[in-house]
Amino acid sequence: MKVNGRDYRTVWLEGSTVYLIEQNLLPFKFQIYAAKTYQETCLAIKTMLVRGAGAIGATAGFTMAQAFLQKADPVKAKKEIEATRPTAQNLFYAVNRVFHAKDPTAEAQKIADEDVENCRKIGEIGSSLIKDGANIETHCNAGWLAFVDYGSALSPIYQAHRSGKKVFVYVDETRPRNQGAKLTAWELQNEGVPHVIIPDNAGAFLMSQGKVDLMIVGADRIAANGDVANKIGTLEKAIAAKEFGIPFYVAAPSSTFDQKCPNGQAIPIEERSEDEVLFESGIRIASPGSKALNLAFDVTPAKYISGIITEKGIINVK
Repeated sequence: MKVNGRDYRTVWLEGSTVYLIEQNLLPFKFQIYAAKTYQETCLAIKTMLVRGAGAIGATAGFTMAQAFLQKADPVKAKKEIEATRPTAQNLFYAVNRVFHAKDPTAEAQKIADEDVENCRKIGEIGSSLIKDGANIETHCNAGWLAFVDYGSALSPIYQAHRSGKKVFVYVDETRPRNQGAKLTAWELQNEGVPHVIIPDNAGAFLMSQGKVDLMIVGADRIAANGDVANKIGTLEKAIAAKEFGIPFYVAAPSSTFDQKCPNGQAIPIEERSEDEVLFESGIRIASPGSKALNLAFDVTPAKYISGIITEKGIINVK
């Protein structure tokens, strides 16, 4: 990704320090955070300083490598890292690879490099689905920032745009943390892709008016039967897309697949602090005294999914 004329990855390791783009400050401030211990990097994952399936996975791999470099108890560190974000399959995939590797640091770097290449291939393969003049809807952020580079759901859009196709993107705001409004929109602006931010509840109406040609989302975990866990709100968009005959695609590298998970019902759904719903920038926006339920993800059954775009091709899961 290019920011202010310089190429960046979302996360990288230098020595024993993990460097990350501080996503909680975007789009108003671009800043690099240096996590000097594996405990600090664990906190960065947990507090969503870094977010998105591939970025979480690469960061978790670097965190496991940090633990070895610190000569910490690797079993204890592994449990701490795995407890940071329970739904993200890429996290467990990366931690296990680094934990069992002969050279943990080299393995962590390999995972990050694979993530970049896989997302580049997803862009090449997925861009064939995008026609010139297409209007595409997205939900949450699955772009540069959600992976080490390129992204999953946004990678085909970037590839189509760079190849000269005219594309327009409807960006779901994605409450309560507004990843769409803050991160996806920031990325698209940097890339020069025409777009507009829409309220989360506007998608179905736009689909009913024929204004959406295609929807592409990312994934945090994909079960063996093709059910997909993604940011809360994805399921209702998939249902609406099915109703109005709009192709609904999921873009994800093979590292997001969990073959040990039989179906969506077996995917653990993270519940985050109610303060994310009740407060915005430290100011309460909800009725005083009311509580909130803050489920971070939902599960979209395979029957609603037109296909899953991977680095190996498009999978028909129906």
